[in-house]
Amino acid sequence: MILRTLRLRSFRAHDETTVELRPKVNLLHGANGVGKTNVLEAIHYVCLTKSFTATNDRYVVRQDAPYFEVEGLFEGVRSTETRVRLVYVPSEGKKVFVNGAPLDRLTEIVGMLPVVVFSPEDHALTAEGPSERRRFLNNILSQARPVYMDDLMKYRRARKQRNEVLRQYKKRPSPPPDALIEPWTEKIIMIGSRVIHRRNQFLHTFREYLVDAYERIDAVAEEPTIEYDTIDAFEESTTESEIQKAFRSEVERKREHEHQRGTTLVGPQRDELVFRLDDLEVRRYGSQGQHRTFAMALKLAQYLYLTDRLDTQPILLLDDAFGKLDARRTDVFLELLMSDVIGQSLITATRRSPFAKTIDFDRPTHGSMHVTRVDGAARVTPEQNRGDDASTEDASGTATTVPESPVQEQQT
Repeated sequence: MILRTLRLRSFRAHDETTVELRPKVNLLHGANGVGKTNVLEAIHYVCLTKSFTATNDRYVVRQDAPYFEVEGLFEGVRSTETRVRLVYVPSEGKKVFVNGAPLDRLTEIVGMLPVVVFSPEDHALTAEGPSERRRFLNNILSQARPVYMDDLMKYRRARKQRNEVLRQYKKRPSPPPDALIEPWTEKIIMIGSRVIHRRNQFLHTFREYLVDAYERIDAVAEEPTIEYDTIDAFEESTTESEIQKAFRSEVERKREHEHQRGTTLVGPQRDELVFRLDDLEVRRYGSQGQHRTFAMALKLAQYLYLTDRLDTQPILLLDDAFGKLDARRTDVFLELLMSDVIGQSLITATRRSPFAKTIDFDRPTHGSMHVTRVDGAARVTPEQNRGDDASTEDASGTATTVPESPVQEQQT
């Protein structure tokens, strides 16, 4: 899958920007805060309908603008050319159009345009709490199996209703009557067991991709492993009905605690992933270098898994991903980006020179763009390979004007 053209309108630093992309490595370089990451964020919106940085869509709308819009023209999606357009209006929410036709649900786009993100925030995957690792798990499985996302959303709704019943009875001497609580209990057991079953099966498979990723980034001194800490220790062959039995038993065991706390204490919302290098638990005892390497290997393993599962190569977004890597690891990863293992990638960085030494931007498969601010708005300017520190700025620091090729809007 290749993203050929991306258009941003009223999107953070971008007023109206059109970016033409190459099929392999695309570098966006420029000073901090000029709008490089915004381009990657816009791609993430088109592919997954949400940001990988912002918690609220309102923060993404350019100041004084009534809405934002992003549009991508893709090749190789379901063997055809596909135009995807996402519009967000604060008073109305988000809407996605595929080839001009609106989708009934935003989640319909998830998995159609797979994407993987490397960013400085990946440190949280190995260093912070279990919610970060569950989010990582959900991201992969939602893209690989749309039915997983449906179950996850159904489970969250059922748990919310069950928590409301528990909350109402929290300060009462008696627990909720069975007629009120049991229907929701049965629902979270049935749906939650499916979620845990899919997570368990996935993680038994994913461990092999993680080992492969470590080898590919030339980090073979230690063996990486993942332990799945859920309601019980399950083998790969554990059935969904066996998980239901364990789930029901654990709910019964914690019934009194749930009454006291007023919340659901059993289920996939409490799952944890434990990352180890040999016998070392990375979160507690890993060095900074081990944290960085493990997080990078996780994202590469995600990329390899989605490639196999979806039979297409995801778009790889690398947001300031090379800043803290040593020269050897950087070279290894850049070689991977130029190999057949990785398809299209976009990199953000402050300087071009470290990449120009390895990547030939004169080749039609690779591209380099300089990002600047002009009159308060981001400007993305394509470059040719004119040396290590080629720039599109004149002596006064003003970006040169580049003719744009706007993507024609769909009539919807």
